[in-house]
Amino acid sequence: MNLDDERRALREELDAMRTKGARRQELSLHACKRLFFDLGIRPSMAAVRDLTQTGSASDIPKDIDHFWERIRNVSRVKIGGGAIPKALEERAGELLGALFEEAVAQARTSLDAERDEARAQIAAAEQRARDAEIRRDASEEAIKRSEQRAEAAWERIRALEAELSAVATHGTAHQEGLQAAVRRLEHENQTLQQRVDTEQATNATLRDRIDALHVELRQSTEHYAQQIKDAVAEAERRVKPMLVELDSLRSMAATYQSGVRDASRKEFEFIQQLAAAKARGDRLDAQLREQSDEIDALTKELASLRSQQGIDPAIGGLLYSLVQAGRLTSDELRTIGTAADGHVSLPLRCPKCEEGEPELSQVDHQFELQCPECDHSSGPGDSRLEAVSRFLSRGSLSAPA
Repeated sequence: MNLDDERRALREELDAMRTKGARRQELSLHACKRLFFDLGIRPSMAAVRDLTQTGSASDIPKDIDHFWERIRNVSRVKIGGGAIPKALEERAGELLGALFEEAVAQARTSLDAERDEARAQIAAAEQRARDAEIRRDASEEAIKRSEQRAEAAWERIRALEAELSAVATHGTAHQEGLQAAVRRLEHENQTLQQRVDTEQATNATLRDRIDALHVELRQSTEHYAQQIKDAVAEAERRVKPMLVELDSLRSMAATYQSGVRDASRKEFEFIQQLAAAKARGDRLDAQLREQSDEIDALTKELASLRSQQGIDPAIGGLLYSLVQAGRLTSDELRTIGTAADGHVSLPLRCPKCEEGEPELSQVDHQFELQCPECDHSSGPGDSRLEAVSRFLSRGSLSAPA
């Protein structure tokens, strides 16, 4: 068993003694006995404290001194109890005295070292205490600054409440203007509805045109594929006799030089025919890609028209600017519905924390705009326009707090 295993076993013995109710002095004496007699290690304050996990810097040296005192008493009894000559007893006493003085000197040296270590630990603890005092002063200063900022925030809240009260007082004066705006918006909504119907008819025409282009593309693809297949078959049909003839001419090359020149000419013509067939296939592929790009552009245009629902961009921008200014009520937003959602762009930053990028979600035909950083949300709305309006209005009210 190595030294680590011995120490582990000794710790287990001390834990068992502690469980049975052994006191600190008993634990320290047992640790000194095992260290000195079983492990051959001179007991020290650090070693005993590491094993017992109890006792102060003044108690453990007393326990170690008590252990050495017991060793000296036991040795003295054994020497005095034997029938040895007087001279030998005196010699043994001198030897024991010398051993005791050497042990005392070693103990004092160890004690000085342990005292130096204890002083170093005390100095480190005092330094940590000073650092903690400095951190506490800094924390108190930060708390004071926080209280000052909180007081300023409350002053700002009170000012905003007064301003809100003034705005509510003057709200009745703007009610007639809002009613006129509602009537104007209803008239514009009727006009926009007519334009939506016109645009839907245009979209139906575009849809028919796209379907026709799809049919034409499919037919053109089949036609070009058949042409490429025919060209490849024609090239193979021409190549096979040429290869047979080329082999025949090569076998006669040693005797007939003129046959070799004819075979080379025919091989060159075959290569030209293959190059021409490949160039024709490349042209057909390029035409196919051009028609595919045209269809993709028409599809994107149709998707854009569907999302905008035929509303004029200027009118959509006007509605979005009214939402940003907070001049549309909930009833007006429900009246507009999703007609202007194609012209609504999401805010780049959250008005509450000014750091998060808002995210739009749609569940059961309900739109909700939420900030992933501060969880600021608009709540479910019937349209993107309503979600943006609620998100901006709630952020402007709660940001100063």
